[in-house]
Amino acid sequence: MKLNREFAMKPIIAEINRAQIQPDRFVFKVGDGVRVHTKVREGDKERVQVFSGIVIARKGRGATETFTVRRISYGEGVERVFPVHAPTIAKIEVDRVAVTQKARLYYLRKRVGKQATTVKERRLLEAAGALDATSTAEAGLAAAEAKAAAAAAAEAAAKAKADKAEKAEKAKTEAAATK
Repeated sequence: MKLNREFAMKPIIAEINRAQIQPDRFVFKVGDGVRVHTKVREGDKERVQVFSGIVIARKGRGATETFTVRRISYGEGVERVFPVHAPTIAKIEVDRVAVTQKARLYYLRKRVGKQATTVKERRLLEAAGALDATSTAEAGLAAAEAKAAAAAAAEAAAKAKADKAEKAEKAKTEAAATK
């Protein structure tokens, strides 16, 4: 009997979940530095409160999906868990885009000082040329621009070298002609 009730409830739960989910509302991932703007009610007034930090985890799926943001406040680590599809979240701003190799950044809890907020950032890796064009569209565009700039610089250097060799050859022929 219990099995039948659970089976009957699934379509209802699925319909409620579909109503709560806001697809592609916020695009961010683990490791990104974010500023979460939440609506706070105090009596009959409502204001927006900002919590900024690094996303260290995303869990769940559907309407129950959550993400954890960690920051250092007055030397203490503070973590806050937010539901992704909560109506109390006004907006999420992505400050820093990071490249991580783990799905959960719990190792940041053991770190102290500046290392507690240090994650490899995409712009640093782009400058070093470590990102591949297949990783993201933005990274691909930046890598293509960097390759084009490098090719133009190499072409200019080759042309300068050819001009210098041509001048040296011309000077040799003039010197030989004057003898």
